[in-house]
Amino acid sequence: MLEKVLIANRGEIAVRIARTLREMRVGVVAVYSDADRDALHTRVADEAHHIGPAAAADSYLRIDKLIDVAKKTGCDGLNPGYGFLAENPDLPAACEHAGITFIGPPASAMREMGLKTAARKRMADAGVPVVPGGSANTADEARATAEKIGYPVMLKASAGGGGKGMRLVEDAAELPSALERAQSEAKKSFGDETVYLEKAIIRPRHVEIQVLGDRDGNMVHLFERDCSIQRRHQKVVEESPCPAIDDDIVRRMGEVAVKGAKAVGYFSAGTFEFLLSEDKSFYFLEMNTRLQVEHPITELVTGTDLVREMLNIASGLPLAFTQEQIERRGAAIECRVYAEDPATGFLPSPGTIRELRTPAGPGVRDDSGTYAGAVISGSYDPLISKLCVWAPDRARAIERMRRALGEYVVSGIKTNLPFHARLFEHPEFVAGSYDTGFIDRHKEHLLRGPGVAPEDRARLAGAWARAAARQETKAAPLDGCAQGPTPWVAAHRAELGK
Repeated sequence: MLEKVLIANRGEIAVRIARTLREMRVGVVAVYSDADRDALHTRVADEAHHIGPAAAADSYLRIDKLIDVAKKTGCDGLNPGYGFLAENPDLPAACEHAGITFIGPPASAMREMGLKTAARKRMADAGVPVVPGGSANTADEARATAEKIGYPVMLKASAGGGGKGMRLVEDAAELPSALERAQSEAKKSFGDETVYLEKAIIRPRHVEIQVLGDRDGNMVHLFERDCSIQRRHQKVVEESPCPAIDDDIVRRMGEVAVKGAKAVGYFSAGTFEFLLSEDKSFYFLEMNTRLQVEHPITELVTGTDLVREMLNIASGLPLAFTQEQIERRGAAIECRVYAEDPATGFLPSPGTIRELRTPAGPGVRDDSGTYAGAVISGSYDPLISKLCVWAPDRARAIERMRRALGEYVVSGIKTNLPFHARLFEHPEFVAGSYDTGFIDRHKEHLLRGPGVAPEDRARLAGAWARAAARQETKAAPLDGCAQGPTPWVAAHRAELGK
């Protein structure tokens, strides 16, 4: 078993990894940039070391600095988390050269699955269904591919993800300018302007399968997550199980994912992402060769600590369970709480958090990397936390999330909490009838300005607590708030009734 691990990341994922390492009595070493000198992840570690200025290119993306810290502190393991270098095969290669165990998949599998075009071909050769598509390196090549597969088509960056370098093209007239923009964004984001074309699946759902394998070739899946609620092609809400598919489709998707992972000699945790069409056909989208942001909901429904399993696998231990031994119970949902303003198209809203009160109670888990007084930097992703709930079924999970969102208080910055509150009251979402275009279709309702100003949330939350004690929870909804007697509404009534 590894004895001391460097976490090559920041924010909530670094805090989350540190917690499991502490449970396993493994030493924890953190790194930080100038912007993160007082960040929470530096406080939960046994020791923290400075690695450079705020710019990620000069700190968190410097493999040489990370390896140097790991060697100087006597670390025998390195966990990359997600983002930054988590899918860069140069990091596990550098770890191997330095005699440090990389807690993740082999560099060879990262290389095979890292470039989307190569991964598509590899998976097609392995019998995994892929979306029809082809090359788009020049305008003529893109035009020929589009005419072959038919419009609408989707341009995608070969080296990237997270919606960068992605463009939907409805017809031939749009293609040249869309290709130029996609290549420019891909070059800027990933240093590689290569893009490719896929047939656009109309009103798809984005469903992914969690896989886990050991170094001995044992591979299992831990069911699916529906990640279709997205803005700018980036996920904001995820849930498990997916409300649109049955056990047979989940089984077939799981078998395909396991087959694909074995084809590239994969081990550790990874995720196969699929597009699910309206007729329930599914197509390989990409593989994320790392832990996913939304991994907590899989942990909640299966009772599996994925960070612990990754550490055990890196230490050479076999999987402790077979596919038949993995059971899923209940339903779990995750809301990504961001420092951003939905009313302005989800633009980031960095700044200092004046007050922070996070939800608690039965079935609530909040993976956070911040605290009251902390600064949300404009240098990094503005994720504050991942609010997750578990309940015996989806209906009760939705009720629990509504309650948890009502308890969440953040002042000093704008957040997407009002967006989440409206989403969980929307009848189509409640019915499980949504796809990746849901937010765009309902943006007038979901993205309007908050009915309760951020500076008032702390005051109202305190009033809600007092109101709850007096059982004063029935009232008409405030303008702009979610429908129904939410804590904001109850709090407002309590304040007026003083």
